[in-house]
Amino acid sequence: MEELIRTFIAVEISKSVRDQISRLEQHLRKEGAKVGWVRPENLHLTLKFLGNVQSVRIEDVVGATQDAVQGIKPFALFFSGLGAFPSLKRPRVIWIGVEEGAVSLGRIQKELEEKLFQRGFAREEREFSPHLTIGRVKSQKGIGGLVSKLEKTQFESEKMWVEQIVVMRSDLKPTGAVYTPLGVCQLV
Repeated sequence: MEELIRTFIAVEISKSVRDQISRLEQHLRKEGAKVGWVRPENLHLTLKFLGNVQSVRIEDVVGATQDAVQGIKPFALFFSGLGAFPSLKRPRVIWIGVEEGAVSLGRIQKELEEKLFQRGFAREEREFSPHLTIGRVKSQKGIGGLVSKLEKTQFESEKMWVEQIVVMRSDLKPTGAVYTPLGVCQLV
């Protein structure tokens, strides 16, 4: 039987920005809300989640990603602001917004959708909204303190440079997701 690989395409986050976000998470954790915080080493900005992909199609995904980044130069990325999906009133996902670099991310994501569609992959229905997921709310009980803290907390990352896009494998383990690069596509 063909192996299925849980696959996504993403921008990896620099160590210094991950460290900043780790400090932010520690600050937010103090509220004691039931949130699954993303481990610093797993922080990434998803451009396209593909779900389960047959192992023989991974080459197509890497090829489409390579085609999508053709002619796109490295660019600066800067994160700012905190929010939640679907809203701060009933948060399920806690995120940090993209201040600088959103246009370039949008261009890459649009190209990815097109190149993957040409290879038989489904298009994303929702409009792309660049963000960095830092936590997933497990229970709405006792969430008020965290929401209040999110509303009051200012966050701005240092600038990082996006020089590559990575096709990743995601293996879900009891201890959390483990990500393994399947292909790296350089911006030049």
